[in-house]
Amino acid sequence: MSDIERTMRALGDAARAAQREVGRASTEQKNKALTVAAARLREQSGVIAAANDVDMAKAEAKGLAASLKDRLMLDGKRIEAMAAGLEDIARLADPIGQELARWTRPNGLDIARVRVPLGVIGIIYESRPNVTADAGGLCLKAGNAAILRGGSESWNSSGAIVDCLRHGLVAAGLPAAVIQMVPVADRAAVGIMLGMTEHIDVIVPRGGRSLIERVIAESRIPLFQHLEGICHTYVDGAADLEMARRIVINAKLRRTGICGATETLLVDRRVAVSHLPVLVGDLLAAGCEVRGDEATQAVDPRVRPVSEADWRTEYLDAIIAVKVVDGVGAAIDHIERYGSHHTEAIVTADDAAAAEFFAGVDSAILLHNASTQFADGGEFGMGAEIGISTGKLHARGPVGVEQLTSFKYVVRGSGQTRP
Repeated sequence: MSDIERTMRALGDAARAAQREVGRASTEQKNKALTVAAARLREQSGVIAAANDVDMAKAEAKGLAASLKDRLMLDGKRIEAMAAGLEDIARLADPIGQELARWTRPNGLDIARVRVPLGVIGIIYESRPNVTADAGGLCLKAGNAAILRGGSESWNSSGAIVDCLRHGLVAAGLPAAVIQMVPVADRAAVGIMLGMTEHIDVIVPRGGRSLIERVIAESRIPLFQHLEGICHTYVDGAADLEMARRIVINAKLRRTGICGATETLLVDRRVAVSHLPVLVGDLLAAGCEVRGDEATQAVDPRVRPVSEADWRTEYLDAIIAVKVVDGVGAAIDHIERYGSHHTEAIVTADDAAAAEFFAGVDSAILLHNASTQFADGGEFGMGAEIGISTGKLHARGPVGVEQLTSFKYVVRGSGQTRP
């Protein structure tokens, strides 16, 4: 057994033991751990910022794209957001022990379905150090232990954040091993982690296509799929132009590096003359590169020709693909052909068109007259999220506290035996 294997097995053993304790912990204990960790993040904001400066300098030296550096960067506002996020999680109802259903059989057996932790959750992610706080906090509230494997880009930042989370655990009388960070940057650790069936119950991958494809191909552990966010905004023929302008700019450019950023704009041919030139002009004026079909190229000479590959690309940058379509049906067809089943929006004053869009598009999150950038567990009132699941089994959409649980059946009898 290699040194890395020994390290990973030790993490797994510690996580299993710690989970047995946190799975039985009181709501008060878990909430204390979260609130103390939040206070510690604020106290250690200078230490965290200094660690992030090291990561940012390395990212600059590596020539990381601007969108990736934006994901990586921590300032005072983002550190405060992490702390506030932990406090939001503490305020959520404790899901563990909740009775989901209860019924009595004719033979008198009383049967209840009760929510329980999933167990040990392995989270593999890239670049974004705030995932460290969100994932650790959510797993803790749901009575799970977490093994975090962040990207090498955020190594120092994530380490400083984990220290704060573990400080909260110890203060609440819980094992520090409830939240652990893989202490080696070697990529071999990921391969070992994906085979730790006796230690880890669920894997949550969060990152680019290459990471997700590797996890899907290699994991022997069930996983929540978080595929790329090829998100669409469709501007219908009944869309209010001013509303569409606000939504499109926000959906694409508020933060280009997040998975909920719109990557493709679809515009109904009925408003191609009135709406398309304005929307394209807004995007170009805001510094966004526009790649369009022939109809879109015709409205502005600065529009570049779109390729087939563009419809399947998650840019995570100030680039957008634009297409004119023949109504809501054609928009649905395009999304179903090219989308990643993440998040899609329709802008329209026609409720029937919105209903058709909602019925026809098979994505985790659908929005009517709102920006795709609302695809976020915090915005959904879930406190935070580990990510957006694009799969259909167990969890779909934002993965928050409730999605990090399973259930068991508790059957109460009075001496019944089966004939």
